[in-house]
Amino acid sequence: MTVEQNVLQQHSQKHQQTLLNQLREVTGTTDVQLLQQALQVSNGDLGEAVAFLTEKNAKVPQQDETTYYQTSQVASDRYISVGSQADTNVIDLTGDDKDDLQRAIALSLEESNRAFRETGITDEEQAISRVLEASIAENKASLKRTHTEVWSDSPNPHDRKRIDNCPVGLKNVGNTCWFSAVIQSLFNLLEFQRLVLNYSPPARVHDLPRNQKEHRNLPFMQELRNLFSLMVGSKRKYVDPSRAVEILKDAFKSSESQQQDVSEFTHKLLDWLEDAFQMKAEEDREGEKPKNPMVELFYGRFLAVGVHEGKKFENTEMFGQYPLQVNGFKDLHECLEAAMIEGEIESLHSAENSARSGQEHWFTELPPVLTFELSRFEFNQALGRPEKIHNKLEFPSMLYMDRYMDRNREITRIKREEIRRLKEHLTLLQQRLERYLSYGSGPKRFPLADVLQYAMEFASSKPVCTSPVEDIDTSAPPGGTTGQQLPPPSTAEQDSLPPLESSGLASGPATAPSAAQQQRVPIHKPFTQSRLPPDLPMHPAPRHITEEELRVLEGCLHRWRSEVENDTRDLQGSITRIHRTIELMYSDKSMMQVPYRLHAVLVHEGQANAGHYWAYIYDPHQRCWMKYNDISVTKSSWEELVRDSFGGYRNASAYCLMYINDKKPFLTDEEFDKETGQILSGMDKLPPDLKQYVKEDNEQFDKEIEEWDIMQARKAQQEKLALATAAAAAAASAASSTSTSSSSPQPMSIESSPPDNAVPQQDPEYMEQPSPTNDSKHLQEDTERAISRAAAEQEERSPEALLNAAIKLEYARLLRFAQEDTPVENDYRLQHIIVYFIQNQAPKKILERTLLTQFADRNLAFDERCKSIMNVARAKLDLIKPEEVNMDEYEIWHQDYRNFRETTILMVTGLELFQKTNYVEALMYLIYAYQYNKELLLKGLYRGHDEELLGHYRRECLLKLNEQAAAMFESGEEPEVTTGLGIMNELVVPCIPLLLVHDAERDLLAVEDMRNRWCSYLGQEMESNLQEKLTDFLPKLLDCSTEIKSFHDPPKLPTYSTLELCERFSRIMAALGRVPTEGR
Repeated sequence: MTVEQNVLQQHSQKHQQTLLNQLREVTGTTDVQLLQQALQVSNGDLGEAVAFLTEKNAKVPQQDETTYYQTSQVASDRYISVGSQADTNVIDLTGDDKDDLQRAIALSLEESNRAFRETGITDEEQAISRVLEASIAENKASLKRTHTEVWSDSPNPHDRKRIDNCPVGLKNVGNTCWFSAVIQSLFNLLEFQRLVLNYSPPARVHDLPRNQKEHRNLPFMQELRNLFSLMVGSKRKYVDPSRAVEILKDAFKSSESQQQDVSEFTHKLLDWLEDAFQMKAEEDREGEKPKNPMVELFYGRFLAVGVHEGKKFENTEMFGQYPLQVNGFKDLHECLEAAMIEGEIESLHSAENSARSGQEHWFTELPPVLTFELSRFEFNQALGRPEKIHNKLEFPSMLYMDRYMDRNREITRIKREEIRRLKEHLTLLQQRLERYLSYGSGPKRFPLADVLQYAMEFASSKPVCTSPVEDIDTSAPPGGTTGQQLPPPSTAEQDSLPPLESSGLASGPATAPSAAQQQRVPIHKPFTQSRLPPDLPMHPAPRHITEEELRVLEGCLHRWRSEVENDTRDLQGSITRIHRTIELMYSDKSMMQVPYRLHAVLVHEGQANAGHYWAYIYDPHQRCWMKYNDISVTKSSWEELVRDSFGGYRNASAYCLMYINDKKPFLTDEEFDKETGQILSGMDKLPPDLKQYVKEDNEQFDKEIEEWDIMQARKAQQEKLALATAAAAAAASAASSTSTSSSSPQPMSIESSPPDNAVPQQDPEYMEQPSPTNDSKHLQEDTERAISRAAAEQEERSPEALLNAAIKLEYARLLRFAQEDTPVENDYRLQHIIVYFIQNQAPKKILERTLLTQFADRNLAFDERCKSIMNVARAKLDLIKPEEVNMDEYEIWHQDYRNFRETTILMVTGLELFQKTNYVEALMYLIYAYQYNKELLLKGLYRGHDEELLGHYRRECLLKLNEQAAAMFESGEEPEVTTGLGIMNELVVPCIPLLLVHDAERDLLAVEDMRNRWCSYLGQEMESNLQEKLTDFLPKLLDCSTEIKSFHDPPKLPTYSTLELCERFSRIMAALGRVPTEGR
C-alpha cells in the first residue's frame, strides 16, 4: 500500500474527513484551511462548497440517474477516462465549459451523498463500477456500431491463429487497454505466472464463502488462472479477458477505494491477489505466521525519519507501488531524491533543538518487484479540468538503489551534501559563463568573443571618405540598368535592407519605364549566390583611422578576445568536470550493490481525459524488448521505448515503471522438469485442470478453423460452378448467333466452343473484341499482321504451317517486349497478357493455349487465309485434352491478369484524382490499389506495380485530407467543423490501421504527424462545443490497434479499353515523374 492509501484508510471513518477528501478530489485544491472554510460557508453542502471554491454560483439543474449514467460513459471503446494521480484525486471532466463543469460536479456530489447514505458506497466506487460496466456494455454492443467504430474479430480464424510460440495478446473488450498493459506486465514475471497458475483455492471454498472478500476474490483468482493458462497454451493469436473484467465490475461495487484512476486498478488487483493468497496461506500454515507470496513479491518497507515541531520520530511503513512526482525533474533519480526528502531536513541530523519539521525516507527492505507510479496528471484550476504533464523524464535500464537504503544513510548524506555544494558552485560558474556567452545591456545579446571579433573586422575594413548615401547614382538602380523604376520596397523589405540600399531606393526619382526596359533587374541572393555583385557595397568601415590607432586597437582587441576565449574555455571545462563528478558520485562499487533491472514500462498516449495504454516488456531469453498493444505483440527496441516513454517528444509517456531485482533470477527464470531437467514450456507448464481447460478451448478453435475451411471450399466450388454455367450459356449463345448470320459483325470471342468432354471456359474479358471498330482491335490487328508476315516468309502455305509460323513470330515479338528495359510510363504488360505471363514465368502450356486462343478469334479478317487459320486454331483447342492443360491453373493465371488490370485501373484513377487535388475520391482508389497490389506482389515481383509508389501517394492523400479536415476544424464554423470531422471519421481514421500494420517508418511518421496536429488543439482555448467534439474524436484517432476495421466498399471501376488504359497509364506516370525515393 502507498503512503497516500494508508493516510486515507486511517481517516476513512470520519465523515468530516470524507467530505474534505471529496472536495479535494473534485477541485484539486490541497489547502486544508481553504477546504474547511468552504464547508463552513456551505454548512456541509458539497455542491455549495464546490461553488464557493470555483467562484461560481450557477444553479444546479435536475437530472435523472439514467441520464447521468449515460453522460458518464466514455465515448470510445478503446479508451478510458483517467483522472490525476494520488496526489490530486480529481474526477474526469472532458469539457472545458465552466457552467457544464459546475453542473457535473454538483450533480456528481449530490449522487454521491445520496448513494453513500443509502448503500455505503462512495461516489468514486460507483464511478469505477460505471467505467467497468461501460466496458462490458461496449463489448456487447460492438457488432451494432457503424462502420467507423467497429471492433470485431476477423471472420477468418486463420487471421486469429497464433504463430509458433509468439506471445499471446489480449483483446480489448471495451475501455480495457489498461487491463491488457497491467496483466501482460505481471504475466511476464514468470514467478508471478507460476504462483497464479499453481494456485489452488482453500478447502473451505467448497462451502459458502465466509465473507464478501472470499465471494469476490476467489472467483476472480480462478478467472485469472484461466486467462493465464490461455496465454500460455492457446492456439489463438489473442484471447478474450471479458470474464475477468466482469468480476472486476462486481468487485468495485463494494470497494473502499478513494481514487478512480488507472493506478488504483493496479493497486486493487494486487490487493485482491494478496487476499486470495492470504486465505490459502492461513489454511496451509495453521498455528504459524503465514507468508503471503504476493506481499513478499511486491511489498517493501521504508523508515520515515523526521522531526515534527522539534520532536524527532521514526516510523516503519510498508509500501507497494511507490508514487513519484514528474513535474520539475529531468530523470528518475531526481524524482526519487525529492520523494525521499520532505520539508526542511537540516534539523533531521542537527544537534540543535530546532522547531522546524521535515522527514526523510530510507528503504529498509526492497521488494523483488519494485514499481514506481509516475504522476503525470494534475488539475488545472484555471481551466477547471485535469491536464497531462508531457515533460521529458529519463529513466535507466539498470537502476542502483543503494543511495536510498537505510544501511547507507550516513554515506548518502555525505554524498548529498557534497552534491549540494557542487551544484551551488556549478550555478555560480554557469552564471559567469552566461555573461560571456550573452554579452550586452540591450534586448539582443551576443557572445563577447564574437563582439570583439566584429569590432576588429570593422576597424580593419578599408576606410571610406564618402557618406553612405553620396556614392549612389540616384538615376539608376544597382546592377547597371538605367531608366527603370523599382517598385518601392515594403516596410519589411526596408527593415531587411542595409541603410545604403534602403535610402537609395527611397530617394530615387520616378521615371516611366520603356518597353525595352522591361527586363528584370538582377537581384542578389545571399544564400544561393556565392560572389557579391560588383555594385553591392562592402561592409561598413571607419571613415578616418590612422595606422597607429589601428595598430593599438587591433592589439587590444586581439588580446582581449584571447583572454575572453581562455576564460570561456576554463569555465566550460570546470562545468564539465563538476557535471562528471556529480554523475560519478554514486559509481563506486559500494554504491552499486542493489541493482534493479527495468522489466516493464506502461505507457499512456493522449491527454488527461482520453488516451490509450500499452506496455513495453523485456524478454530476457530473447534479449529484446517486446511491445504489448492489446491483440498486437511485436518485437521492439530500446530506442522505440525511449521515444514513446520518456515524454517531451509527443503525447506518449510512461506512467508506471516496473523494475526487478537483478540478483534474483528466479523472477524470470523458466521452470525445469524435475525428472528430465528440460525446460517446461507450453502446456507442460500447466496443472491438470488448466491443461484440460486450454485443451477444450484449442479444440473449439480447431473446429472453428475446420468449419471455415469447409465453408470456403464450398463457396469456391459454387463460384466455379456458376462460372462454368455462365461460360456454357455464353458459348451456346455465340454458336446460335453464328449459325443465324455469318456476315454480320459478331462479338468476338477468341476461345472456341469447347468439346462435349471439356469443361467450358469463359473468355477473358480483357481479350474480348466487342467490334472491329473498337480501340481494342489492336489485338486483332497484331494477329493479322503475324499471319501476313508468316505467309510472306513461309514457303509452305498450308493453314497449319502458317498458324505455327504466325504463333512463333507473335511470341518472338512479345518476348522482346517482355525482355525490353522500358521507362516506367511504358508498361508492356498492359498491352498483352503474354508479356505479363512471360515476365512472371507462367507454364509453357498456359502460354501455348493463350496464344492459340488469340488466333482462334472469330473476328479475324474474312479472307479465306485468316478463316482457315482460325479454324485450325479452334480445332487445335478442341484437341487439347483436359489432362494436358490444367484448366484450374489456366483460369488462375488469367484471373491474376484480370486482377492486375483492375489494380492498374484503380491506381490510374486514384493518381489522376490526386493530381486534380480531389483527395476525397482519390483515397479509396489508392487504398484499394495498394491492398490489391500487395496481394499480387506476394506471388512475384512482376505481378503488380511499384509498392513504394502506391504507398507514397496513399500516404500523401491521407496527409492532404488530414490537413483539409484540420483547417475546417480551425475555422470554427459549424458546417465546416462537421465536414472536417466527417472526413476524419469516415475516411482517415478507418485507414490508419492500414498504415500501422506493417510498421513502415514513413507510414508511422505520417500517422504521428496527423495525431500531433489534432492533439495540438488540446492546449488551445476554444468554444465548449468544439472542445466536446474534439474530446469525442481524439480517442478514435489515437487508437493504436492494427486491427483492420471495416470501411467503404471498393469504388466502382471505370471501363477502359486496352489502348485507353495504356494511354492513361503512360500519361499519369509521365506526369508524376520518377518513382519517389525520399518519402515525405
